[in-house]
Amino acid sequence: MTVNDLVGTLPLAVVAGRDRLDAQVTGGYASDLLSNVMGFAAAGNIWVTMQGHQNIVAVASLAGLAAVAVAGGVAPEPDTVAKAEAEGVVLLTTSLSSFELVGQLYRCGVKGQ
Repeated sequence: MTVNDLVGTLPLAVVAGRDRLDAQVTGGYASDLLSNVMGFAAAGNIWVTMQGHQNIVAVASLAGLAAVAVAGGVAPEPDTVAKAEAEGVVLLTTSLSSFELVGQLYRCGVKGQ
């Protein structure tokens, strides 16, 4: 499944990286601890977080993630959006809580490690 498939199925808005929506989603990871994501998320994962600062883009790029989904109605900072565009990171937002989004991703077939 691709990021675009998830965007078409779930209440996700594309904030950055529209040209990379064809990226394959290989699994999912949820955490707000950046070092945890760097150590345990796998390339191709969609990462669910409630953080909206620039460091999420650096972590997503370093880990080779398919997308970052910022949950809970949190709006990423403008600098975060600009950095995501510059680095080719797909940045999504949703009003769903992290818990709800993870449940819906799982129902769509996105599994953990």
